[in-house]
Amino acid sequence: MPDRKLLAAYLPTPGGEDALALAIALTGPFRAGLDVCMVLPPPPPPVVGGGGGVHDVRGTSEMLDAQAADWLSEAVRHIPDDVVAEGHIAFHENAAEGLVTEAGSAGCAAIIVGGSGGGIRGRHALGSVVNNLLHISTTPVVITPLGAQETARPPRRITCAIGRRPGVTPLLRAAVDACSRSGLPLRLVSLVTADDASPHRADDLEAAYASATDQLAEHISTIREHLPDGSQVTSAVLTGDTIESAVGSLDWDAGDIIFVGSSRLARPQQLFFGATAARLLRALQVPMVVVPKGSD
Repeated sequence: MPDRKLLAAYLPTPGGEDALALAIALTGPFRAGLDVCMVLPPPPPPVVGGGGGVHDVRGTSEMLDAQAADWLSEAVRHIPDDVVAEGHIAFHENAAEGLVTEAGSAGCAAIIVGGSGGGIRGRHALGSVVNNLLHISTTPVVITPLGAQETARPPRRITCAIGRRPGVTPLLRAAVDACSRSGLPLRLVSLVTADDASPHRADDLEAAYASATDQLAEHISTIREHLPDGSQVTSAVLTGDTIESAVGSLDWDAGDIIFVGSSRLARPQQLFFGATAARLLRALQVPMVVVPKGSD
């Protein structure tokens, strides 16, 4: 039996189908069960002495809930038999807060969400619920590329984007744990770009490159102590005029997945989707795992 669980945030929409497809693909390599969750608004409270309009609203709500239950049952029914999966409907006023609550109650290791909606252009486009989730979740969130229902496959390599500021321990721990469970190779990358934070002179960029190289070597030395013998670990310092050009200089294959940390603006044990992560998301076409900040 799986010893951990993933939560797929499901709706019968392209984004919901993308999230479910990626969640199914992740269960095998990470030895996880699957909870397919639909979050709906709570039903309206009963009104004593109300008119027929109140009853109409409650009747409509009940019909929508029944339809949602049918959609969820249909989705779970099409999950492959070798995946341990269940579905449930939860009622919360705020969908993002509801997903965080449900994931926490079930002890889920991650929340998988679809990348369709308004916002960031490209292969990921964050809707309001996902955007809200990325600023409040206490559980790692996996953002699924658009079209994953057609292209999702089990991951074959984990890339971890390491910043040069303090606070990378939770991110490294999450990436190492994922590699230990799955046996996947780990690739650490650090970005040194001309537009990173503030303008740099040429000598500043050279110093930043040297510092990033040293930090990656230290990280590799540390994490090898926590990985199984024979684990494959590589590293690269990526350079370019922009974050987008730097990350684009690296090879990205089908089956890649990237881990990123939260902004330093995040509260302890909580996510905050920062500017660098947003730019990486815009530039890439692979699933992204956003890891909450550690304790201060």
